[in-house]
Amino acid sequence: MKIATLIKKPFVRFVLLSNLIFWLFLAIIGLSMMLGAPEGVLHGMEIVAAWSSTFAFLILFKRIVPGGKIKDYVKKQFEPRIKISVIVVVTIIQILIFLIAKGFSGAKLSFAFSLPGMGMFIFTFIDLLARGSLGEELGWRGYALNELQKKVSPLKAALMIGVLWGFWHTPLWFFSGYVGLELLQYSILFMIAVLGISVIMTVFYNLNHNLIVPILIHQSFNFLLALNQGDLLDVLVYTAIGYGFVALALIAINPKQVLYNRSRMTEIA
Repeated sequence: MKIATLIKKPFVRFVLLSNLIFWLFLAIIGLSMMLGAPEGVLHGMEIVAAWSSTFAFLILFKRIVPGGKIKDYVKKQFEPRIKISVIVVVTIIQILIFLIAKGFSGAKLSFAFSLPGMGMFIFTFIDLLARGSLGEELGWRGYALNELQKKVSPLKAALMIGVLWGFWHTPLWFFSGYVGLELLQYSILFMIAVLGISVIMTVFYNLNHNLIVPILIHQSFNFLLALNQGDLLDVLVYTAIGYGFVALALIAINPKQVLYNRSRMTEIA
């Protein structure tokens, strides 16, 4: 397929535009830092940058859903009744991974059990929600994952989205503070964790086709990782192993659903 023809496809345009907008915002943030912009302004710009995939989706919406309305599309993403069993299971899984990573890495909690500590706890939760799952999931799962599952198996779709979504974060790797071999280790562990969480999201999202599910999984991953105060690489080793193991276990438990059955999603228009 010629590159020009490929680029015309809405899915490819979504991926390219998501990265372009993200890089553009990061460039603006970098320039603002050089000009001495206030910390609050920079923080707000970081939150806006995290919504680049949503901006890309909204810009391309008329091509993605010809004749559709954005309000109706978004509404239908949250219409299915939330299954409490799904929420409970994914919450338990992620808390167990958090506890295992904390135990093996020797990390301590990043907040104290005090009034100021709880205030920071709540602020961190809201901040990560704004700059993470709320801004990313409509585009990556609400559109991209569903689009791929019309053509390939859930596992292939999950891995493809995992790779694309993971590399979308590439600029942030270089802001991690790591260099050399440590940066390489961080990047590999990050991708392993992202691929694992992408499979987990896909499995449970397909069980309860409500966007709350991937938002919750994404938020829990970010928040629980932030609660571990210690060497991030040590924590990330066990976190990546944990998410990778759970992803493999889910595939082994129900291989037909994940490996072979193509999920023909009803088009949301």
